[in-house]
Amino acid sequence: MLTILIADDEAHVVELVRVTLEDNRVRVVAAPDGATALDMAAELEPELILLDVNLPDISGLEVCRRLRRDPSLAGVRIVMLTAAAQQDDIARGLAAGANHYLTKPFSPVRLLSLVEGLLRRAA
Repeated sequence: MLTILIADDEAHVVELVRVTLEDNRVRVVAAPDGATALDMAAELEPELILLDVNLPDISGLEVCRRLRRDPSLAGVRIVMLTAAAQQDDIARGLAAGANHYLTKPFSPVRLLSLVEGLLRRAA
């Protein structure tokens, strides 16, 4: 079973991601903040992490940088999933090590397509 970790403090976003992606092959787990996301990533070693930039404690950009420095997690696929939609925001997300950047509000169909493509490439 594939594990996808979403780090977002907005319950409705977490639920939309869960409804969109979770099935008998995919498990979606959620972290409400950056510190919890780092702990869960180390424990679960998910195949994909969806990160909001604006988390209540550690920014998603910093979480991404820390994940990339961890040898056991450096290869995990990371998507910034955030409302920060300016070109500078996108550039910062990709520079932090994200594989892709998806802005809110997002299309569930677009999210599903993106995730399937990233996971196919990772496999």
